[in-house]
Amino acid sequence: MGKIVSIGSKLRRDRARRLRRDQTPGEARLWECLRGSRLEGWKWRRQAPVGPFIVDFLCLETAIVVELDGGYHIGQADRDARREAFLRARGLQVLRFWNSEVSTDLERVCRTILSACRETDPRMRGGKINRLT
Repeated sequence: MGKIVSIGSKLRRDRARRLRRDQTPGEARLWECLRGSRLEGWKWRRQAPVGPFIVDFLCLETAIVVELDGGYHIGQADRDARREAFLRARGLQVLRFWNSEVSTDLERVCRTILSACRETDPRMRGGKINRLT
């Protein structure tokens, strides 16, 4: 007998797949640093469904979500705030970066993400930061 899946979850899954296929240049660039546990062994998912939302990047081990914002986010601050409140209510820490930050200073973005990961695991605090680009 097959797993019962709601139409809503199928739509989110299909949308997540489409977003992975049609990623932005900033998402592609950051994904190259996160994929395959390249950021000190932390495992990341991209375009992951979380409740009614699809987050850009998710690390379940650390309960961290990374969102990349483009210019279109300027006009939807209320929507982003509701989304962030939903994620935080589920115990997720949300890190937001502008696409331009990924383009101009990818190493700083990765260091910030790595620092947040280490803060969730005391064994990782003070660990070595490798050059990320």
